[in-house]
Amino acid sequence: MTKVTYKANGKLLLTGEYAVLDGAKALALPTKLGQTMAVKKTRGSDLVWESLDHEGNTWFKSTISLMDFSPISTSDEEVSERLRKLLKNAVRLNSEFLSKWNGFKVETQLGFPRDWGLGSSSTLIYLIAEWADVHPLMLSMKNSNGSGYDVACAGADGPIVFQSDDDAINYTPIDYNPTFQDKLFFVHLGRKQNTTDQIKYYLKQVKNKKELSNQISEITEKIMKATSFESFEKLLCQHEDIISSALNLPKAFTEKFSDYWGCVKSLGAWGGDFVLATSNKSKEETEEYFASKGLTTVIPYKEMVI
Repeated sequence: MTKVTYKANGKLLLTGEYAVLDGAKALALPTKLGQTMAVKKTRGSDLVWESLDHEGNTWFKSTISLMDFSPISTSDEEVSERLRKLLKNAVRLNSEFLSKWNGFKVETQLGFPRDWGLGSSSTLIYLIAEWADVHPLMLSMKNSNGSGYDVACAGADGPIVFQSDDDAINYTPIDYNPTFQDKLFFVHLGRKQNTTDQIKYYLKQVKNKKELSNQISEITEKIMKATSFESFEKLLCQHEDIISSALNLPKAFTEKFSDYWGCVKSLGAWGGDFVLATSNKSKEETEEYFASKGLTTVIPYKEMVI
């Protein structure tokens, strides 16, 4: 039977982490690495689901009842519960979705390691929304307490400016292609951060969220317009100082890279996943520095960003 394949981009948040939840303008970057999902009708009456990692190995498998989306069999109860919630909410948004009495075989495959934090959850939300023919952000709002920028990135053709407030969510494609991108590197810190826990911490810790939002929006505007490497680097460091002060958390630079020659900025939830490192030295020297810290995943900007 015919197989339909859907594709979603990964994501990185260049500016606006935390403050994006309270209306700050954020500059978000869709990544070349994402997730795909192949859907095929079957003669059965269940949904057979298999999730593959970036190397093609199965990390999750389940047979799901199309009556209530509960697992008939599963390799992971927690993942099954998240999937059940996603599918149920997709049906709430489109009652025609999965209403026909036939089974499906679904296979997802990540384009990046699961601990990279590039959006294994947000890409899945987008993929299921595409399959269900519902708006990805509507499905995201029913499943996550995040801003939704990651799901917006999943379907974007390039960088976007994302802003969410009480009235609406707005995201606009922008032509963001810095001339100094050969001096920008994404470095993986070797561990994945729990975004939900970090959001809870932010909501509890930061008192004047409106002031923080305004400060970050201003820096985002300036970063988008920065034409020189020096001004971009200075703005990145300012952004990091503001968030560090608001969260009362040490910067990645202070904690791990105080002897580094450039700026190191956290991307998304602090303490894990990727940081952006600026460098006016060669790629080899930059890689060598981070390797000396035990960090071997150093990806140039143009290799990562769509």
